[in-house]
Amino acid sequence: MRKACSLNSLLFVLIFIFIFIFIPTITPQFFILHAGTASNHSSTDWQIEPSLKYDTLCLLNALSGDPFYLRYYQAEYDHFHALFTPGEQAAFVELKHVIKDEGHEIISAKLALYYSAVDDETLAEMIRTAQDSSQMEAALRKTPYWSADSWHNYELARPALEKALRALDRVGFPAYWAANTKPRIEKRITELSADLPKYNIIPVIEGYLGFPLASNTIKVYLLAYSEPHGIRITGLRFLTHVSYPFRIVLHNAIHESMHPPYRLDDPNVRRAVDLLGKDPTVVDKVTHHDPSFGYNTAEGYIEEDSVQALEEIVSEKFGVGHNPCRYWLQQDDGMHVLAAALYVGYKHAESEDPQPYSHWLTGAVESGQLRGPNLRKTIESFFSGAACHQP
Repeated sequence: MRKACSLNSLLFVLIFIFIFIFIPTITPQFFILHAGTASNHSSTDWQIEPSLKYDTLCLLNALSGDPFYLRYYQAEYDHFHALFTPGEQAAFVELKHVIKDEGHEIISAKLALYYSAVDDETLAEMIRTAQDSSQMEAALRKTPYWSADSWHNYELARPALEKALRALDRVGFPAYWAANTKPRIEKRITELSADLPKYNIIPVIEGYLGFPLASNTIKVYLLAYSEPHGIRITGLRFLTHVSYPFRIVLHNAIHESMHPPYRLDDPNVRRAVDLLGKDPTVVDKVTHHDPSFGYNTAEGYIEEDSVQALEEIVSEKFGVGHNPCRYWLQQDDGMHVLAAALYVGYKHAESEDPQPYSHWLTGAVESGQLRGPNLRKTIESFFSGAACHQP
């Protein structure tokens, strides 16, 4: 009995030493990294589907008469616009006015994200949700994508959205889509399904992010009316266009799976994003670009360019990288110069000391590596390099 008491006393002393001496020396990053590693995935499950719901929402861009989208869908605009009443035509224009012109968002991206929070599949179900969006709101509040300001903008657009959806239902859009669009998509799905399973991208992505994704299943919705965008929705799901070659579909999957690439509820990340968002280079690109591309806030621009940099690094691991210099010179009118600096800095740092992207980002911003003259110098050096002149 006395021996047991002695062992218990020794155990108590050891626990005391661990709690009060060892634990304070462990950094928060220790717990983050080990928590993430414990539940990381080892495989990638690919699913590819057509979707009437998302094609409907994407076509709203062109049916508003927005010239940015008429270059892709003039024929569809001409076909349906003639079938709508003047009041219905006005509803599509109002959608653009509220969501894009006043809200500085992309109609298809915003509405696809919002409708991905509910189980609607038919046009009738979508109309009911436009009438009463309380279930959508409750579901969105549970996601990282909730924004009170963005929701207020949606509420302003909701009457026009309901009228536009009713107009599409009245003119028989679901039957048109099933007869003219779905067969082409299903043919392309068969082609893509042979190659996508060869790419086990989830474990690599999780390694760079430093935390596990919610699932190892990537669901790709292949659409006819989403061009020129790739769109992330709730869950590990995204929208891409039926015409895109395999390489672009794979890049879209890598890219969209990494939104968001860090957790803004981490105070260190929040501080870094806020600080970087005030840098003159970032302010200039956010202020002076075509708003039709999106990325109309510093926070959105930094997230997008972070993901673009990571997309290139991951893609290179699978032998499907771009010529990154030429890509960023051309993409979205060359606005993503920050992505180049993030790509250069993180790729170099990760090769010497592997670490999650968010840890590197916070340190690089705080140290000044990613701000002011240092940021400008990195960008200038990157775009003046020999890679820009290679095919």
